[in-house]
Amino acid sequence: MDRFSVVIAGGGVAAIEGLLRLRRLVGDGAKITLLAPNEEFAFRALSVKEPFALGAAERHPVRHIARDAKAEWVQDTLAWVDPDGQVVHATGGVELAYDALLVAIGTRTAPAYEHATTFRDDQADTLLTGIVEDIEGGYTKSVAFIAPPGPIWQLPIYELALMTAERADSMGMSDVELTVVTPDEAPLAVFGPNVSDAVGRLLDQAGITVHASTVASVPASKTLQLAPQDVELRPDRIIALPTISGPGIRGLPGGSGDGFIPIDAHCAVPGTGGRIFAAGDATTFPVKHGGLGAEQADTAAAAIAYLADVEVDAEPFEPVIRGMLLTGAAPLYMTARLIGGGSFESEVSDEPLWPSGAKVSAEELNDYLGNR
Repeated sequence: MDRFSVVIAGGGVAAIEGLLRLRRLVGDGAKITLLAPNEEFAFRALSVKEPFALGAAERHPVRHIARDAKAEWVQDTLAWVDPDGQVVHATGGVELAYDALLVAIGTRTAPAYEHATTFRDDQADTLLTGIVEDIEGGYTKSVAFIAPPGPIWQLPIYELALMTAERADSMGMSDVELTVVTPDEAPLAVFGPNVSDAVGRLLDQAGITVHASTVASVPASKTLQLAPQDVELRPDRIIALPTISGPGIRGLPGGSGDGFIPIDAHCAVPGTGGRIFAAGDATTFPVKHGGLGAEQADTAAAAIAYLADVEVDAEPFEPVIRGMLLTGAAPLYMTARLIGGGSFESEVSDEPLWPSGAKVSAEELNDYLGNR
């Protein structure tokens, strides 16, 4: 009898966490194939440090991770899925049959503004090192950091602003003006008021002006318009997070519209016979964060193991947001659990609030990789 066959599509945090967790749960009782185009796996959440020469995101060959997890690595991308035939079709023409499928392929990104520098975590050093050097050289005196509307993870924009402020202060440059623009009602509102207040104080102490509940437009170079305040700023440089949309996979719900994949409490994709699961930013879950993607992947892995007749507690997804805010000095640790009705059970501290104290909290990856 053939072994239970699982395909995991993706090469980021959610996919690798799902791979490692599933192998631990099923032992040798399943054949696992990793469908991923990337040669290396990197903790891209650490990429904000690179322009400030504070270290690079750690990288590991995908081939080695797959080997250690006793999985086959197919270096290709997911093209479309045939749920009825239980077959994954890769862009290069490979067809992979599955008994269970985990889709963790991330999102599509696009610049939010034509006349701004778009921050991309996979190109952070290339995009931003010149800006940091211009600040150090006294050529740039004002920088605006923008979070556009939409389901994006805003933490990097605050990290970039705080690390820029720290670098300017360390150079004795007190005349650098830094601004953060966010559509949220408060900084990092996703964590609730306790965290927002703490981050707001940190930004204020760093001399960073925050425009909350604000939508930005950038009609021309060095021109920033704020609504509804009807205010125009003229920063020397403008850095913005990209907008994101779902992958829109043919054969899966979410293939049209915004492209995000719906999931149920066990991260299964509705209408796919209980054999297709999704995790990470590609899902309709509104908060996009590597740690939450890892939690979804763990939930999906348990459900898949249950399908493979492994005795396991397949608990539903109960999200806990864990964030480490890099500041250029001591980091700030934040957690939040949604407890219903839009209220939060949150905590903020100068000390780690979870066992690993890692930038991305992912149980299997914490054992496998150092991601502080």
